[in-house]
Amino acid sequence: MSPTKALKVRVALLCILVGIVLALVAVVTDHWAVLSPHVEHHNATCEAAHFGLWRICTKRIFVGDKERSCGPITLPGEKNCSYFRHFNPGESSEIFEVTTQKEYSISAAAIAIFSLGFIIVGTLCALLSFRKKRDYLLRPAAMFYIFAGLCLSVSAEVLRQSVRRMVESEHTAWIAHSLAWSFVCACVAAALLLVGGLALLLLALPRMPRDPWESCMDAEPEH
Repeated sequence: MSPTKALKVRVALLCILVGIVLALVAVVTDHWAVLSPHVEHHNATCEAAHFGLWRICTKRIFVGDKERSCGPITLPGEKNCSYFRHFNPGESSEIFEVTTQKEYSISAAAIAIFSLGFIIVGTLCALLSFRKKRDYLLRPAAMFYIFAGLCLSVSAEVLRQSVRRMVESEHTAWIAHSLAWSFVCACVAAALLLVGGLALLLLALPRMPRDPWESCMDAEPEH
């Protein structure tokens, strides 16, 4: 591999590395979406919530005279977090179980796990390609990173649809929602994995013949 091509590969891998870090942050945190209920009385407390793939956190927030909604979630208040019942039967999460479809939450979490699995396999291939000087391993690594980005984007969309259906449901107290920073991390991570994986795949492919009479067998040999 030429020095110029090696530099481009490192840049692509750096882009992928940033995407991996953001993907891990998004999966383990619980700020994908923030939910706000209807506020009927001022100078009282309201219960806002934020949740991720695994658990939901509720917070009792004081509502002043000028506020017309419950929040923001960053205001001080009594906080209580619990894992979703379908992930941990011993925990209590009645609010989420009643107001949204359990299948959406399980699907989003499962697809995110698939994304992490593709990331792990792709990283192993990338490390082996450098350790053993086998550049051809960069191709499956790139494909695994692309699959990881696709899975993460699907997981984010499934959770977004879950939040939308929750707010639109007649059996919920939530009337407003906003997507939080964990969701943004997931979207940025998916974009970086897709772009970085595609760039790495193009760089790892054999050089195309420059002339009509030049065959692929005359391309630069790979280690």
